[in-house]
Amino acid sequence: MFRRLFQRKSYAVRYPQWLVGKPLLYSSSALAALGDAMFGYSQGIIAAAQVQPSFIYRMYGYTVSLEQVQAGDNPVDVFLQAIVVSCLNLTALLASYISAYVCDILGRRMSIRIGGFIYLVASLIQIFMPNLAALLVGRCIQGLGVGMLSMTVPIYQCEIAPAHGRGLFVAIEYFCLNSGYALSAWVGYGFFFAMPSEISWRGPYIVQAALAGILVVWTFFLPETPRWLIKNGFKNEGIGALADLHTNGDIHHPTVVESYASIEATIALEENMGQASWVQLFAHYPRRAVVGITCQLFAQFNGINAILYFLPENLTRAGFDISQSLLYAGACALVYCAGTIPTMMFVDSKGRRLFLVSGSLGLVGALALIGGLQFHVEALPLGPARMPVADGIFAGVCIYLFIFGATWGPIPWLLGAEIFPLRARAKGMALSTGVNWISNFIIAFITPPLFATMNGGYYFLLMGFTAISGVFVYFVYPETAGKTLEELGQVFGDRTAVADVDAEEKGVEVEIETAVVVPQNLAAHETLGNPSDVTLLGSDVISESSRNNS
Repeated sequence: MFRRLFQRKSYAVRYPQWLVGKPLLYSSSALAALGDAMFGYSQGIIAAAQVQPSFIYRMYGYTVSLEQVQAGDNPVDVFLQAIVVSCLNLTALLASYISAYVCDILGRRMSIRIGGFIYLVASLIQIFMPNLAALLVGRCIQGLGVGMLSMTVPIYQCEIAPAHGRGLFVAIEYFCLNSGYALSAWVGYGFFFAMPSEISWRGPYIVQAALAGILVVWTFFLPETPRWLIKNGFKNEGIGALADLHTNGDIHHPTVVESYASIEATIALEENMGQASWVQLFAHYPRRAVVGITCQLFAQFNGINAILYFLPENLTRAGFDISQSLLYAGACALVYCAGTIPTMMFVDSKGRRLFLVSGSLGLVGALALIGGLQFHVEALPLGPARMPVADGIFAGVCIYLFIFGATWGPIPWLLGAEIFPLRARAKGMALSTGVNWISNFIIAFITPPLFATMNGGYYFLLMGFTAISGVFVYFVYPETAGKTLEELGQVFGDRTAVADVDAEEKGVEVEIETAVVVPQNLAAHETLGNPSDVTLLGSDVISESSRNNS
């Protein structure tokens, strides 16, 4: 019913000749990744606000000075603070599962658009919020947008990327996520000097609304993914999208023909099996499900959001004053972004496993350094005596963020998006993303009280989870680099078995014809009208011809 009412009947295909190929591919990747930048921005914006007296007064009703915040004399209940930070994660969890259906029925591009619009509404609420209730409502609505974007954007990246470049494209996406966090840190630092005016913490929400508006507008110019188009009957448009994204627009190019044949063959196989149910994710793809779940679980319990959500507060606890903490949080965010660069360069050639195992080892060392120094600094009096140790904690946080940004940051999003077959990709990614949000909520909720009771010992607790993650990857995770999405069934050893089981259940023979004939009615640079009047993919052209021809 939902599919019949809301799914579009046609997609206008072609782009101008000067834009096709790498310009379209990389610009589409970057524009879609703005959705993840919004995710990163939401992490940092609340962290900067929590150390501002005017925010504490408006939201929690307590009058405090900068000196009290600096000394850790904050009357706000740590569990209330935990609820404010973590409520976004619960609605993001809900949205990640809902968007599995939106993503499959309406398309990857429309799911990004809806997520961006929801995020825009939440941003407007938070700009004008008068009290704590409005903050909670705004963050809960924001979580719906973040959940849709975090689930859909990695799928979009993997489905437009060539086989040899999936790691690069998801690394670009994660770089944008980190850039969003860095932007929020520097925006928060800049607006801090507007104190005591409330614009010091409302200003960053204005920037957030502007970013959300840009994302919504840009979705009208993004191409839909070839795999979604072909699977949903828009075969001519799918061929055209392949040609425009991966070649100079020539639909007869060997790369296009080979990719189309592989996608068609896989879709034919999967249509014999039907759309995957949630139960079949575990019954037919158990190893994929384990990887999808644990990669996001470990990413959160390795401690990233224990550090990011409370970074200015953690640096203040170490001994910096509030303005220094906000400044150094911005510096840490830049280091976090820089960590993604090695991933862009080497994750497709060196593989996913090497990055994750070495990342776990590096994070163990960084967390041991931060925890040890935190224990030491707590025994020192407030003031200049703490500064050398505080500098060491800052260095340890930078090391941690660089390593995490290169390893356990981007790669779980890459694995969740690439490991599931097309029939199960949206649900599989929703499963993986849902685990991320559950784990994210747990970490965000327990961090304030555990910091209050364990102090530096909390870092050693996180260190233990990090060590376990490296061992688990070494013994359980297969290598997925260098394979097309359609070849990964062989890597996990489930494709033939699943085909046989389902074929037997349905009483059919599964025969896949790998040859493909490119429809002759689609010229190399065909638009849906005059070739000189190129129609962008986002335009609303209504035609049934493509579906009928296919």
